[in-house]
Amino acid sequence: MKPLLVARNLRHVNSDGEIFNVEYFSLNRGETVALVGPNGAGKTTFLLTLALLHPPASGSIELDGVTAAPNNILQLRRRMAVVFQDPLLLDMSVLGNLTMALRIRKISGKAALARARKWLDVFGVAHISSRRARSISGGEAQRTSLARAFALEPDLLFLDEPFGSLDYPTRTALLNDLGKILKSMNMTTLFVTHDYGEIPFLAEKTAVMYEGRIKRIGSNADIFGQDFLHRSFWSPWAD
Repeated sequence: MKPLLVARNLRHVNSDGEIFNVEYFSLNRGETVALVGPNGAGKTTFLLTLALLHPPASGSIELDGVTAAPNNILQLRRRMAVVFQDPLLLDMSVLGNLTMALRIRKISGKAALARARKWLDVFGVAHISSRRARSISGGEAQRTSLARAFALEPDLLFLDEPFGSLDYPTRTALLNDLGKILKSMNMTTLFVTHDYGEIPFLAEKTAVMYEGRIKRIGSNADIFGQDFLHRSFWSPWAD
């Protein structure tokens, strides 16, 4: 089976120099891969480039065999969704945040309303659908952000440390729920995190980025060892 996403010779630079340089990276259909590494390794920039939100200095990105180019980049972006640490909700109702996103994707009326309500229910926030998004808790806001992403029915989901600002009980409950949803949806996902304790909830594989390079990639056991769930983690990129 061909990978859903393939990046080749992908490189990004800014005024400070080279941020990352990755010869090859792929995501297979239905898998969730955690991307880890120290601060400044280039993880978020790499994720945003794969999500077609940052243009690379060089290299190519293919989604389902189609190479991203200026004439198709918007079409390819619409097959993706990104969730950030900051939920980035609009100052309107919780329900309105979802239906607005769907209208942008040319889905409106009863279809948009039904899809929005379905995903608010799946993420356990249907009961606050009429509340203003800026009046809800951090956990509720992140559940709303995830519901909005899933309502778009993307082929590919990018998560950029979406649990970093949540307290431990809220984060654990959301990780449990999201892990079950990802598995049930067979959703292809790239998940950036600095907290290795989040990985077993969501990902089967881990990629290690260090100084802008993918140094290692494999199953969680390959990267962290067979006792992954029962040990402390320090620097898997230092081996």
